[in-house]
Amino acid sequence: MFQRIKRSPKLRWLLIIMAAIFAVFILFYFSIYFGVFGEIPSTQNLKDLKQNQATQVLSSDGDLIGKYYIFDRQPVTSNQIPKHLKNALVATEDARFYEHNGIDSRSLLRVFFKSLMLQDRSSGGGSTLTLQLAKNLYGRKDYGYFGIVINKFQESIIATRLEEIYDKEEILTLYLNTVPFSDNTFGIESAAMKFFNKSTKNLSLEESAVLVGMLKANHSYNPRIFPEKSRFRRDVVFQQMEKYGYLTEEQMQQAKQSDIKLDYQYYNHDQGLAPYFREQLRKDVTDILDTLKNKDGESFNIYRDGLIIHTTLNSKMQEYTEASVNSHMSKLQQSHEQSYGTRAPWLTNKTLILDAVKRTKSYKKLNKEGLSDDEILVELDKNPRERELFNYGKEELVKGTTLDSIKHYLKFLNTGFLAVEPSTGAVKAWVGGVDFESFKYDHISQSKRQVGSTFKPIVYTAALENGIPPCSYFSIREVTYQDGWTPSNSGSTEDDPDMNYNMKYALSNSINTIAVKVLMETGVGNVISQAEKMGIESKLPQVPSIALGTAEISLKELAKAYTGFANNGRSSEPYYISRIEDGKGNLLVEFKPKTQNKVAYSETTREIMIEIMKATVNEGTATRLRSTYGLQNDIAGKTGTTQSNKDGWFVGLTPELLAVTWVGADDHRIGFRNTSIGQGANSALPIFALFLQKINEDPNFSAISNARFGNPSAEVVSLMDCEASEKDGFFDKLFGKSDKKRDRENDDKKKKGFFNKLFGKKKKNQ
Repeated sequence: MFQRIKRSPKLRWLLIIMAAIFAVFILFYFSIYFGVFGEIPSTQNLKDLKQNQATQVLSSDGDLIGKYYIFDRQPVTSNQIPKHLKNALVATEDARFYEHNGIDSRSLLRVFFKSLMLQDRSSGGGSTLTLQLAKNLYGRKDYGYFGIVINKFQESIIATRLEEIYDKEEILTLYLNTVPFSDNTFGIESAAMKFFNKSTKNLSLEESAVLVGMLKANHSYNPRIFPEKSRFRRDVVFQQMEKYGYLTEEQMQQAKQSDIKLDYQYYNHDQGLAPYFREQLRKDVTDILDTLKNKDGESFNIYRDGLIIHTTLNSKMQEYTEASVNSHMSKLQQSHEQSYGTRAPWLTNKTLILDAVKRTKSYKKLNKEGLSDDEILVELDKNPRERELFNYGKEELVKGTTLDSIKHYLKFLNTGFLAVEPSTGAVKAWVGGVDFESFKYDHISQSKRQVGSTFKPIVYTAALENGIPPCSYFSIREVTYQDGWTPSNSGSTEDDPDMNYNMKYALSNSINTIAVKVLMETGVGNVISQAEKMGIESKLPQVPSIALGTAEISLKELAKAYTGFANNGRSSEPYYISRIEDGKGNLLVEFKPKTQNKVAYSETTREIMIEIMKATVNEGTATRLRSTYGLQNDIAGKTGTTQSNKDGWFVGLTPELLAVTWVGADDHRIGFRNTSIGQGANSALPIFALFLQKINEDPNFSAISNARFGNPSAEVVSLMDCEASEKDGFFDKLFGKSDKKRDRENDDKKKKGFFNKLFGKKKKNQ
C-alpha cells in the first residue's frame, strides 16, 4: 500500500489534500469549540437556563386577560404536555429523537462539505430537536460566508452538552417552551392560549397537530391567516404520526375530517380585553417593581421575569361593559353626526381643525421646514391615498388625505366607564375610551371633566349634614348671584315659577335653581368640606356654580365619593391590583382595600340620600332605566349634563355595584348639537343600562342582580313624610314671598326636627 502511494504522485497528493482538509476541519471545529467565533455557553450556564418569560395579568375570576413581554413565552412542565402533542412533534420534526444523542453526524458533514466545498448555502436541514433547541435558546449570528457552518457547529456543541445534562423528556419540554410559533408567540403554552384559548394540557389531538404543523414555517402555516394551508400541514402531521406508529390508519382518517376551530386571543398592546386598563396597570406595576428586589438584589422586570399579576377586574363584567359601550356609542355617534350635518365643527371650524393638526407629527415636520399654518393645511390636503380608519366594529379603507384623516378622528365622541364594588373599591370593569388603538387617551386615569348634576348629591348630603331637613321647600324661581350669574332650569318645571319643591323632588328631577339655593343655604365652604370628606381631591372653586357641577373631577374621584352611599357612609378608594407573584406563585406584594375609617356623614343622611336617588330612577330624570330598559333592580342614581351639552354623565348605584359613565368629545369645544341627544339620560345612562341587563342575564351575578337596599328607618320615613311641592298662596304672589321668609320657615323646620329627635316624635301608624 505504502509502495503504491510512493509510486503514484497523484494518489500522494490526494492523500495530502485530504489530510489537510481534515486538519483544517479539526482546527476549524476546535476554534469554534474554544470560542474564537464567540463564547459557547458552559455546562453550568445550561444547567441554569433562564429564558425571558411573559408576565401574565389575571382577572379576579382567574382568566388571562393580558401579558407584558418582549417574547410571548409562558413555561409549562412535562406533565402538563399531552402525550399526543409530544408524539406529533417527534413524528414530524425528529423521528429518531429517542435513539440519537442529539446530533445527526451525517447531516452536519453534508452541511459542511456542501456549504464549504460546493458553495451551496441552502444545504441546511436534518437538525434534531436538540439542535433546534440550541438554536432557539441562543439564536444565530451572522458570520458571513461561513455563517451556516459556524452556527451549526456551535449548535452541535451546545446540543451535546444539553443531552448530557437533561433527559429526553426534559429536552422535549425545554424545546416546546422555547420554540417560536406564529404571531410573535414563543412556547407551547402561549401558542395554545393565543390560538385556542386553552392551556397546553387541554389541547386536543387536532389542535396539537395544528400547532406542531406551523413550526415548519410560522407565517405560511398560520391558521389565522392561511386556514387552508394550515389544514394541509396539519394533515401531514397526522400522516407522520401514522407512519411512525403513533396513530392507526383509522384514527388518522378520522382526525383529518375535523375542521380547525380557532378561539384566537389578542394579547398585544392595542387589542384584546381591557386595553386601557392593561396600559394603566403596566405603568403602576412598573413603579411597584422598582421598589422590590429579587434574590440577587436586582429589580424585577415586567417584560422578562414571568410574573403573575392578580387584579380585581372581572373578565365577564369587562366583556359586558365593552359590548355595551360599542353598542350604544356606535348609535350615539351616528345621531351626533346627523344632528350637525354639513355644518359640523370638525368640518367647518378652522381653529378647531388647525389645533388638531398642530398635535400631529406631520405638522411639526412641515413647520420646521418653514411652512405657515395655511400652507401646512394645503399640504396635508394633498395626495389622497387609501387609509384604514376606525369606524365601530370594522376598519374602513377610505381614500383620503392626511387632513381628511384628522377630521375623521376629530368627530368621534368618547367615553369612560368605571364599575367598582362599593364596599371595597375593587374595580370590576374599566373602559377608558371607545378604541384604544385609535384613541390612547384614558378618560379614567387621565381625564378630568365638569361633572354636571352628578355633583348635586354631594351638595344635598352637605345640606342634610348641616341640619336642613329633606322636607324643606325651595322656590323654583331664578335668582341672580354674584357676577350676574343666573342659573336656569330646563324642562316643564320652569313653566310655573310659583312652585316650591322639597329636596327629594328637586334632586330627583335635577332642578338647577333649587340646587344652587340649597348650596347657598348650606354654605359653599361646608359643601366643599363635605366633598373632601367623601373623597374628592380636586380643587373646587368657591363659587355658587359648583352646585351644578362646574368643577372638573375625575371618574375615579366621583366613584369614590358615591361608594359611601352603599358602604355605611365610608368611601372606598378604587383599586385594581390584589397581589403580584413571581412565576412560581411566591407572593411579592399584596394590596388590601382602602376604606375610610371615619364616616363622611350620618346613617340618617345616607338613608335619605339613597331614597332620593332611588326616586331619580323611579320617577325622575333616570326613569328610562325602568321604562325603556325594563330593569327591576334596586337602583339609585343621578344623571348629569354640563353647560352647552359638552358632557353627559350617569352614576348608577346598586347595593353591590357602582358604575360611573361619562360621554363627550375629547375636544371640550365640541358639544352635542342639542340636549335631547347630549343629556346624561340619553348619552351616558344607556351604557349602564345595557351593562346591567347583561349582568341580570348571567346567573353568575345573581348576588348583584338580586341585592336590595335595606328599608329606611322609621325616623327617615318620618323626616321625608311630606308633599313633593307646595304652591305660593295668594298673598305670597301678591306681595312676594321673600327668600328671608322662606329661610325662616326652613329654620323652623330645622328646630322642629331637632326637638323631634330630642324628645321623640309620635309615629303616625302607632
